[in-house]
Amino acid sequence: MNQYYEGNQSQKSTTPEHDIMMRGRKLLDISGVKQVESFDNEEFLLETVMGFLSIRGQNLQMKNLDVDKGIVSIKGKVFDMVYLDEQSGEKAKGFFSKLFR
Repeated sequence: MNQYYEGNQSQKSTTPEHDIMMRGRKLLDISGVKQVESFDNEEFLLETVMGFLSIRGQNLQMKNLDVDKGIVSIKGKVFDMVYLDEQSGEKAKGFFSKLFR
């Protein structure tokens, strides 16, 4: 049992963590952020260690950004969060085409 635990623990330390904590639909704390691709008061596009993450809402503002730790805090009213990955390539393509018009 110890070998399994130790092996699992070593795997965890090499994989960057990605967590999202939402408080009352008004504040998001996101870890594992590689880069903030774009943002405005209605939408944030973040590159995370788990893929691109789109956050849509109203009156969105970046409350905190720690590039070294990969942490972003966003406040405002959150409507939805969606990961844009290879499996939803068509959806991501449509999203990016709207973004860069």
